[in-house]
Amino acid sequence: MKIHPAEVATLLHSAEHATLATQSQQLPGYPYATAVPCVTDAAHCPILFVSLLAEHTRNLLADARSSLSLVAPEHGSVQAAPRLSLIGDCRPIDAPPLLVDRYLRYQPEAAQYLALDFRFFRLQPLRLRYIGGVGRMGWLEADDWQALDTLTLEDEAQLLRALSAELPEHIRLLGIDCYGLDCSLHGQRQRHRFALPSTQLEELAQAARQLLARLSAR
Repeated sequence: MKIHPAEVATLLHSAEHATLATQSQQLPGYPYATAVPCVTDAAHCPILFVSLLAEHTRNLLADARSSLSLVAPEHGSVQAAPRLSLIGDCRPIDAPPLLVDRYLRYQPEAAQYLALDFRFFRLQPLRLRYIGGVGRMGWLEADDWQALDTLTLEDEAQLLRALSAELPEHIRLLGIDCYGLDCSLHGQRQRHRFALPSTQLEELAQAARQLLARLSAR
């Protein structure tokens, strides 16, 4: 079945947490799975912020091959819910300030770990298995994922400054990309997809304002 990468990206952006599976160093050949916060970067790749003392971090430093699994939030049936398994290489990165800012908008409690032995990692997808529900499933390759439209961190920061100044107190804008935006509405994280994707800042700003105007009434 043909799967559209934007649909999968929307699911990944909506996830607050996921299950990370790494190659166990204590029991070679066995996977080691653990729950981690889920935040994406400008290229729709998962970004992890993990302690160097954690078992999964030690595993990643020895072998970058890993997998991330997640299920659509707030869905009554796991069997019927959209879900994603992402396979790729997860390696440490030197996160630029704007990426750190983006991560902390989604995970503000992580600020206390910045001065500790924590490190940012990026999971670069090689293949993705998407299940949209019963009978709706398929694979995406790395080229499919890299073909997604992206917004630079600088452009995102510019949009966030303009849009956030117009918002009521019960809405906090977390991030924006070519396909939608993430916000906190009355303290609840939500993902909202644009009717049409765009790479133009003016078009994105207009789409975001229209969407946020509807949310402001809630």
